[in-house]
Amino acid sequence: MATALRDGVRQLETTARICLMVLALASGVYTYIGVRDLLDGSATAVFFAAIIYSVAVSVGIYAFWTFMMRFLPHVEDAASRALMFGAMALGSLMIVAMCSWLNASALAGSAAIEQHMGRAIEDYDRALEENHGKALAAQGLAPDIAMAAARFSQLADAERTGSLTGTTGSGTVVQLLTQMASQLGALSKEVAASGDKVKEAYDQGAKHLAAMRDLASGSGRVTPRADAFGGEATALAGVLTALQQASIAPAVKRAATDFASGFIAPAADGRSPDVVGRQNEVVGRVQGAVAAQSKALAGAADKVIAMPAYVPPRYATISPAEAVLRYASDFIPSWAGAISIDLLPAVLVFILCIVHASLRREGQPQAGADTMTAGELLAALRMARAVERAHADLRAPLVPDLAAAPAAPHGAEPAEPAETPRAEMPPTPSEPADEEKVTTLHGHGLRPAKRD
Repeated sequence: MATALRDGVRQLETTARICLMVLALASGVYTYIGVRDLLDGSATAVFFAAIIYSVAVSVGIYAFWTFMMRFLPHVEDAASRALMFGAMALGSLMIVAMCSWLNASALAGSAAIEQHMGRAIEDYDRALEENHGKALAAQGLAPDIAMAAARFSQLADAERTGSLTGTTGSGTVVQLLTQMASQLGALSKEVAASGDKVKEAYDQGAKHLAAMRDLASGSGRVTPRADAFGGEATALAGVLTALQQASIAPAVKRAATDFASGFIAPAADGRSPDVVGRQNEVVGRVQGAVAAQSKALAGAADKVIAMPAYVPPRYATISPAEAVLRYASDFIPSWAGAISIDLLPAVLVFILCIVHASLRREGQPQAGADTMTAGELLAALRMARAVERAHADLRAPLVPDLAAAPAAPHGAEPAEPAETPRAEMPPTPSEPADEEKVTTLHGHGLRPAKRD
């Protein structure tokens, strides 16, 4: 298994480099798209600035993950490995801060701007409806005012026949009742006239809102559409202000307060004390009726005025990167894709760490004969020859000691030396044959060098 793992690591080195280059290039391209909308200046300056930044990002990502893939799998002690993992975590955070949010801006910037415009449309739509409803509530006071005017007019007609004072004709009471009916009638016409202004303002606001919806859901580049959307939002804000000012409720309250506080009882013009007394009595009752009617109208106007007027937040044009950050929770898939482009090499680093750890547990050498350096190969050859010489020395027999043989007697002819059996001497150690060298080198996991 160790050999298969070692061969797999060696064969996938090129694949890992190509994969890392492609990921770094992709991150650089999306970084260029994202950073281009953040820069101001001439088109040439923006182009070169964005290119330089994106190239720096690509080079940085490639260099960082190359260092991690080269060194981290070979670090064995726990302290050094913890430091390397800490460096990898710090580098990953820096990569996310440097380009991942720009990648997300490139992937989802237009959609985030449209999301921003959609939120603004919801706010302005709510403001238009609520302010229009408040203005229509003020129009609801018109029937009450018209009914009060009609009641005073009927009392004036009744007084002409003597129903109130018992005296026919148009005297003080008739004049007072007619005056009150006329004032309330004028106020009723003013309230009705304000309805036309409210309707006109609402129709104009609806047109601006429809234009904003078309811009938010239209096609083409999002930046020009966002600028036009801002103009429509500003115009709609002016319409909302005019719609709030078109409410007649404050005018109704002021008029109702003036009816009660500004009431002046006319002098009785009766020809006899009895008629004067009846006229004063009727005028007093009319004054009480006016005060009650004034209180009722003021209370109704207060309820309309107390209705909350919804003011939408001011629309501000933002960049795609800022929109992606503001509405990040709505674009989680885009964020995940942008971050994965930058941090996918971390998975490759972990895989290499696992594979090299398995190789170390197997106890197999990390390098083969075809990956050894020239110095390592020469050292291995010297070691093999030293082992062969030591093995030959152990096989050589001991030479007989001739000095220990017995001497011949004096005067006797030396006897013919007995022919001693010749010991089988081993062959003189010499360089092993080529085939033996090949066998020895293969036994040590080495390959012989080729000779010229």
